[in-house]
Amino acid sequence: MMQGNWTVVNEFVLVSFSSLSSQLQALLFLLFLTIYLVTLMGNVLIILVTTADSALQSPMYFFLRNLSFLEIGFNLVIVPKMLGTLIIQDTTISFLGCATQMYFFFFFGAAECCLLATMAYDRYVAICDPLRYPIIMGRRACGQLAAASWFSGFPVATVQTTWIFSFPFCGPNRVNHFFCDSPPVIALVCADTSLFELEALTATVLFILFPFLLILGSYVRILSTIFGMPSAEGKRKAFSTCSSHLLVVSLFYSTAILTYFRPRSSNSPESKKLLSLSYTVVTPMLNPIIYSLRNSEVKAALRRAIHGTLGFGNYDLDGN
Repeated sequence: MMQGNWTVVNEFVLVSFSSLSSQLQALLFLLFLTIYLVTLMGNVLIILVTTADSALQSPMYFFLRNLSFLEIGFNLVIVPKMLGTLIIQDTTISFLGCATQMYFFFFFGAAECCLLATMAYDRYVAICDPLRYPIIMGRRACGQLAAASWFSGFPVATVQTTWIFSFPFCGPNRVNHFFCDSPPVIALVCADTSLFELEALTATVLFILFPFLLILGSYVRILSTIFGMPSAEGKRKAFSTCSSHLLVVSLFYSTAILTYFRPRSSNSPESKKLLSLSYTVVTPMLNPIIYSLRNSEVKAALRRAIHGTLGFGNYDLDGN
């Protein structure tokens, strides 16, 4: 639609992986569809097991359940549209659809950063102050921490999305990404965005870097406490309770920080797509796998659930 001497943008075109051949796009569709289904099934399984099993009612598993809900939401926002662009070349997305996708991407992303920091605090209290752990991490405190983590996504999502889509888009509408992320969309704006970019940097520091520093500080204290334990068995048990979370944090933050804190000159659109795939598609799939394979309590709960479903009754989990 023309208005004055410029065009009002009513829809965007996601460039996605259009530069690849149709055969390669079909292979990517099968790969991402498989990852998507594994992600949904794995996180739903974590939610069901940690809800139903009486041995998994500690704060750690309450927060893990919340993380799985976040991962499912994160995937539902990004992956279905990406699959559509690959298999039926449905690359257009409406103005409102793009804004909605960006809003929930910000919401789930900020909430996950804060929740990972909350999970690190939980491990810090459990290992560094075990006698007061039941008091500090009571049910009410856990509920408040989880609610605060979820709520943290609203202000950043509302401010960022509203500000971006209040700018005029008056020409190109091709978003060089597989979803409506902030940098490729703001590149299409035909106005001065310097103030917004300063605000976006501030929000990135608050919702990515600050939680990361809290996690880092928690693990410095945790590792200091573990290395100070007299027995090797105590060290092993203490480290095993936080190793899964530490691995999940490393996967998520390494790609997120590389994506949003690298200089623009070294951040090509193709490398940004690859990094974005890591934390929007691959990491949500790996999280339930990591917690299932590296956590003995979750593995035991999964075996109990399988044996109960198959009707083995009181079958010995050690195979006897």
